[in-house]
Amino acid sequence: MHNKVVFHAMKALSRFGFPVLRFNFRGTGLSAGAHDEGRGESADVEAALAWLKREFGLPIIFAGFSFGAAVGLRAACHDPVVKALISIGTPVEAEGRLYPFSFLRECSKPKLFVSGDRDPYGPHDALEALVANAADPKELVFVPGDHFLAGHLSEMRMTMESWIEEQLALST
Repeated sequence: MHNKVVFHAMKALSRFGFPVLRFNFRGTGLSAGAHDEGRGESADVEAALAWLKREFGLPIIFAGFSFGAAVGLRAACHDPVVKALISIGTPVEAEGRLYPFSFLRECSKPKLFVSGDRDPYGPHDALEALVANAADPKELVFVPGDHFLAGHLSEMRMTMESWIEEQLALST
């Protein structure tokens, strides 16, 4: 929640006046509970989306980074209030673990995938294959950098802002 990627994603979304909710998954930071291999964390995303719906009653753009993208995309894809999805540092391969993204074949919401061109958890070929198998509309953008986009967060932010502007124009 407090890393630079998440902070810059929050700044990109808040630039458009969107309320932004950042949270830690169970067992992270001061959050109660224990890591649940993505099952409970998916419920955490669902609870966060439910809170946003109750609190603001607005359409939602989901943005997640790394593990947050992996579990959040699954929850957000099936939520009718979520209108668009942004996945940053999508972990196609991480520590011997492959994340299942087959649900993206049926997810017809606009999707932006942003990754560092040297991200060890999202190798070019694997990420390109994942995006190729996802339903349209979708866009994959590689920016310079590693998983945390060190030194290139402004490029990530500009990519997000440009894509969001495009989505807002399409929805009017």
